[in-house]
Amino acid sequence: MNTPMNAPQSFTLQRNSFGRLVLTDAAGVAHDNVIPVRAFPITSPDRGMSLVSSDGHELAWIDTLDQLDAPTRALVEQELASREFMPEIQRIISVSTFATPSDWTVQTTRGTTTFTLKGEEDIRRLAAPALLIADSHGIQFLIRDQKALDKHSRKILDRFL
Repeated sequence: MNTPMNAPQSFTLQRNSFGRLVLTDAAGVAHDNVIPVRAFPITSPDRGMSLVSSDGHELAWIDTLDQLDAPTRALVEQELASREFMPEIQRIISVSTFATPSDWTVQTTRGTTTFTLKGEEDIRRLAAPALLIADSHGIQFLIRDQKALDKHSRKILDRFL
């Protein structure tokens, strides 16, 4: 039975020929198909991360990404980026109507896009002041701090909250 490792130097991480992550522990045992999982992906994305085996067993714990060497950190960040897709809304440009369903045009960290909000219940409050908005296709959009949005965006958002 494997026990979680606390020191980041107690393992190495690399990609195999299939592009999957392989963790080699301090005992020299290689674990294929390792998956990084954030403990708090929205409120604290760079703190508290587990490297788990394909069957869900924790192989290593990472307190912060900063404690990893640059190549290991890059591998973890690449893997997370390929698995996680949650654009962050920076500005609400317009909405088609203040009744639902409505089409929203927003500026995100991934560019400008338009999505359909089916109902007000698809806007979920997270730890204040964050919100999570699900579009009609199930894509999640994050507003990390609704108070940091510009006045126009806050005014539109307030109509739906």
